[in-house]
Amino acid sequence: MEANQQIKTTAVKGTDTARLVRAMVKNIYQSAHEAKANGQKVAYMMVASQYDEILRAMDIVPLPTENYAGLCAAKRDMDRFLLKAEADGYSQVLCSYARIGLGFDSLRKELGHIPEGSPDGGMPVPDMMLGSSAVCDPRFKWFQATSRYLEAPTFGMDVVAPPPQADLNAVRDYYIQYQRDQLSGLIEFLEKQTGKKMDKERLWEAIRLGDKAWQIWYDIDRLRVAVPSPMPSQDHFSIMVAGHYYSGTQIAVDFYQKLYDEVKYKVDNKIGVIADEKYRILYGGGLPPWHTLWIFNYFESFGAVFVIENVYRGFDPVEVPSHVKDPVDYLAWRAFLRFTRYHEKARAHSGSPLVEKLLGLIDDYKIDGVAFHACRSCRATTIGQTHIKSELGKYTSIPMMQLVSDMVDLRDYSEAQWKAQISAFIEALEGRGK
Repeated sequence: MEANQQIKTTAVKGTDTARLVRAMVKNIYQSAHEAKANGQKVAYMMVASQYDEILRAMDIVPLPTENYAGLCAAKRDMDRFLLKAEADGYSQVLCSYARIGLGFDSLRKELGHIPEGSPDGGMPVPDMMLGSSAVCDPRFKWFQATSRYLEAPTFGMDVVAPPPQADLNAVRDYYIQYQRDQLSGLIEFLEKQTGKKMDKERLWEAIRLGDKAWQIWYDIDRLRVAVPSPMPSQDHFSIMVAGHYYSGTQIAVDFYQKLYDEVKYKVDNKIGVIADEKYRILYGGGLPPWHTLWIFNYFESFGAVFVIENVYRGFDPVEVPSHVKDPVDYLAWRAFLRFTRYHEKARAHSGSPLVEKLLGLIDDYKIDGVAFHACRSCRATTIGQTHIKSELGKYTSIPMMQLVSDMVDLRDYSEAQWKAQISAFIEALEGRGK
């Protein structure tokens, strides 16, 4: 990192509602500490694992370890945790989210208390850890490795989807039954840890709230097709907290309704993120650079606004068949339908569900250029990114770029290099407009 590198990390938001998220993040960790003090169960958990409503229905307080890593990066307090994990033998190419989490837990064990000055008070020792195979392999192995530093029952749940070339009619029943078995196994584990049975009516209520919040979130994103853009991607990387970390609660529903009303007002009154929107950019993939979110405002200084993104997005709404009457069956069906949303379109066209999704966003949001972020320690969002960029190029001629760093490890970031790449990208956009 250059000695004169800009210290600012956060971005200027485009909506007032997005500015409310900071308090919601603080509440995640405050609630976990309060729960521990009151004897309520707290669980380390992974985002997008399809079990959020189950935790809410069983009064288990979720403690998202990946989110905490992003928080540490935004506060520029990640190095001590990264270095501690590396001193314990974890490679610098291992997921930096995991390294921060492992380093934090290692320091907490070594010190006998939460490391002093930890962002938002740090994370308390969990009562259980819930891993997941969704998205990547470290999310399945991370909590197994954490057992070096604390003793807590661990459950790893498999979250699966068929390959795009599969005949969905032929494999549907198998995948749904398998997912149901995984969810049922999780519930059995949680019942053992909490000493109480799952209340199906409470689970249905959490599902209802979860679906409602995600529907409003989807409706907000559909408003964002407007020109000029009413809400930029830097706001998305804040407002996703409600959907991913408060899923199954009225809090998420109320938050998204408030945001919807604000974005709708901006659309109706043609209020854009910036005064002169020249270029509409798609954040095509890769985890966001939590250490340098101000870079979105740097793009805006050239008239380029990130109008939509393809990471940490809410799932598109799906319609579970009406004959599904059991809430666990419903969750299994919903997961299958979410994960196969673009499979048929891919089979008929490019062969890639991701390419189909990006092409749809490019068309719907009148995109002028695409930017990707290759994270050195995130294989799941980086491997294949160059290929996807190449495949997109077969169907669109708009400029595309790939910035390289890491989601939280600042050692892989160069401000000078990024600004040089952005300058060339803006020139390509300008040239295309002539």
